[in-house]
Amino acid sequence: MLTRTYIHIPGITESVERELWLQGAEDWYALVENPRRWRISEPYLSAVLQGAATSIDALEEGDHAYFATRLPVKEHWRAYEEFRLNAAYLDIETDGTTQITVIGVYDGEEVYQFVLGDNLDEFPDFIAEFSMLVTFGGLNFDVPMLYRNFPKLALDQLHLDLCPTLRRLGLRGGLKRIEQQLGLLRDPDLDGLSGREAVQLWQAYRLGHETALETLLRYNREDIVNLKPLAGLAYKRLRERTTALRPIR
Repeated sequence: MLTRTYIHIPGITESVERELWLQGAEDWYALVENPRRWRISEPYLSAVLQGAATSIDALEEGDHAYFATRLPVKEHWRAYEEFRLNAAYLDIETDGTTQITVIGVYDGEEVYQFVLGDNLDEFPDFIAEFSMLVTFGGLNFDVPMLYRNFPKLALDQLHLDLCPTLRRLGLRGGLKRIEQQLGLLRDPDLDGLSGREAVQLWQAYRLGHETALETLLRYNREDIVNLKPLAGLAYKRLRERTTALRPIR
């Protein structure tokens, strides 16, 4: 979907993008190969031709920051397919205030967890290697908390926040409710645990109950692993809906 996108180019609106699709400019490559074909007035034509050429270069270089700064945040989902192999599915736990206790990151194959008092300070260098963040509510919670706990943190990634993204598809509520609606299962032992219980588990661990940390880490793992199928579903459905509303000939 990213290579079909033009709205990240300055001056190109959704209506211009739609017109390009209708004329057959189904991606950047088709557009630049036939620069004289498109019936788009200036200065839009020059802008879109230059923007498409620059976008091709940026994608070939894997320059996620180029697209992160130009695409509207609510449209970052469009880049999921191109950058999913370097996506970080992320969720944090806190002590109930502003202190992060656990950060979980799933790279699509392995789970990595950073714990306060152990390896939490390794997180900034680790996350810098990823091109896209996938969260549930991360724009309003996880990211502000990360900046509060790591003042020098620099996040330049694309960010697919599944909470508002899935809401666009009619899927509302918290993460667990949406998982249930879609038939995504969790470990039965963790059924019913919520953010409040996660705080209590951390408090119990601080009091010396090692098994409480084990349960907290399992809970965090469930949160991040289930973000991957949700991201795939959101991308597929939004892509179908977007291209259906703006048919490509």
